[in-house]
Amino acid sequence: MKVTGGCHCGHIAYEAEVDPATLRVCHCADCQKLTGTAFRTNIASLPGTFRLKSGAPKIYLKTAESGNKRAHAFCPDCGTPICAAAPEPNPTSYGLRVGGIDQRAQFGPPARQIWCRSALPWSMNISGVERAERG
Repeated sequence: MKVTGGCHCGHIAYEAEVDPATLRVCHCADCQKLTGTAFRTNIASLPGTFRLKSGAPKIYLKTAESGNKRAHAFCPDCGTPICAAAPEPNPTSYGLRVGGIDQRAQFGPPARQIWCRSALPWSMNISGVERAERG
């Protein structure tokens, strides 16, 4: 599936191909901190398909609990998280942040949740929480 996306202010724009079956939620403490919320939803770009169309993201190099490093890209103007990848010149795949993808409503439910030991207890099931169409 071809997707397009970008940041909130419009500085960053990209396109990629994804397999909707790779949609996943990460509950790790790092993802909670880096997003400022309860979890992060990601989808992997297919190898060699991610293309930055405009803008230059700022990169933050994160070291995980395992010692692995990931280059996190975000908009230097509005701060929108864009993606993460291996910290090398031309990574084959990117973990795209689903909130920035224009076609995000076309994805089905996530195929997998990871780092559930770090999940906020309430974040695992919010189906009973009161709902409103607008804030």
